[in-house]
Amino acid sequence: MSTVEAPPEPPSSGPVPPPEVRPEPPPRKRRWARWAAGGVLVLVLGIAVLTFAGLPDAEALVKENPKTTALIEQRASEAREAGRKPRRKQQWVPLSAVSKPAVDAVLLSEDASFYLHDGVDTVELARAVGQAVEAGKLGRGASTLTQQLAKNLWLSTDRSLVRKLKELVLAHRLEEALSKQRILTLYLNVVEWGNGVYGIEAGAREHFGVSASQLSVAQGAVLAAMLPSPRKRSPASGSRALWKHAHRVVDSLKTYKRISAAQAESAHAEVDRLLGRAPADDGGGDDADDDGT
Repeated sequence: MSTVEAPPEPPSSGPVPPPEVRPEPPPRKRRWARWAAGGVLVLVLGIAVLTFAGLPDAEALVKENPKTTALIEQRASEAREAGRKPRRKQQWVPLSAVSKPAVDAVLLSEDASFYLHDGVDTVELARAVGQAVEAGKLGRGASTLTQQLAKNLWLSTDRSLVRKLKELVLAHRLEEALSKQRILTLYLNVVEWGNGVYGIEAGAREHFGVSASQLSVAQGAVLAAMLPSPRKRSPASGSRALWKHAHRVVDSLKTYKRISAAQAESAHAEVDRLLGRAPADDGGGDDADDDGT
């Protein structure tokens, strides 16, 4: 009787790999969302390019003084909206027609590193960004004198991130096109020094009845101390913040050896005569406030 043998088993070749799983195409809604996101990104980038490419050129300011500024026009518009006649007092003067103590006071108060940076103080900017992140909003500070000039000349006083980015771009353009002396001259002639008062010549005459060339150490310190909030911190306002800041400016002038100890003592006494000795505490409310300059 014959025996039928079973066929031999095929040699083992290891585990059989699972069949290839091909990803399914994304649903139509997901594809549309990706297209929409890409379109929005392209649109935002396009707007950004057009916005910054269209910013003013600073070359014209090498020899010409601006006939007006964005800040002057904004203040005029605000006055008209409030039913008032716009006020403008301004008289252009060269840097040589401003007393040296007054120039030094403004520089030390607003931008002590003015001659060392290229328009942006990166250390102060990083610090201000950190503070803004913590506070959840942009605050005042870290703006160099060049940035302040850019804002006064061409931008608004709002505190949006877009305006700040424009300010940085324009500050770079100013530094590329102009000398430091020209930037300082422009700044001193357009910065706001009270309601409808623009420039240090008009500021000196408005508040002290003298020309900018005759400003004393104390008078220069007071004008410099007004700049964070020039329409609120007038010498006649009784602002304690102005009084405190003016004395700090005098101390800075002494520390950086712009004036002697004897000059500082005399200037402190004159600040008290100009503003009153230690005005009543006004709550310090204008210490952190500013008029958008």
